[in-house]
Amino acid sequence: MEDKKKKIFMCVFGVLICGVSVGFFKRAAFGVDPFQSFMAGLDALLPVGFGTLYVIANLCLLTFSLFADKHYIGLATVINLSVLGYVAQYSHEFLLKWFPNLQMVGRALFLILGIVMMCLASSFYFVADLGVSTYDAVALIIVNTWKVGKFRYVRILCDLVCVLAGIGLYVAAGGKISGISAIVGAGTIVTAFFMGPLIEFFNIYVAKPFLYGKNKKALEKKADLC
Repeated sequence: MEDKKKKIFMCVFGVLICGVSVGFFKRAAFGVDPFQSFMAGLDALLPVGFGTLYVIANLCLLTFSLFADKHYIGLATVINLSVLGYVAQYSHEFLLKWFPNLQMVGRALFLILGIVMMCLASSFYFVADLGVSTYDAVALIIVNTWKVGKFRYVRILCDLVCVLAGIGLYVAAGGKISGISAIVGAGTIVTAFFMGPLIEFFNIYVAKPFLYGKNKKALEKKADLC
């Protein structure tokens, strides 16, 4: 029962902090995470409201997960679909209100905080194993279900595909080259290459010890579940 309570806490905490991290990314204005880059390109191409488009895209990924391995669909998935967008929106508005004239150093700091928070949050709800976001499920299914590659490399590949697709969709929509920075920036490149390894770091040194304790044998015994 104690582990169950911890998992529920980790799930809720992870999704909420992930939403806050998106707010930091947006306020930093150095580019968003890879999946949001893809969504921005899609939004530029299709005449559909972003909120509706976001739901449709996630429902498509949800369908993939249900067929490939529904193990990754759970409480975190539901919270992610219904809450994360609003948390990101309100976090961004809060940061805009309290930091209206953020300079380069401040933006860089917000970017770093956003990256660390997103990776820590992702690690918590990965290890809680109560479901993940529909996008996160893709890399996990490739690695754990299909047994292809290591997570850090598969995640980097997935992120790169999203970035390239976002740029391609934006250009196909007639967007100007100078506007690509709104789709892809320094923050996007950093997350594309470092989110996988950093999530794995937090898995080993933060999330698993929090759930299972610091006993090495206990961590090794539970490793296959995460």
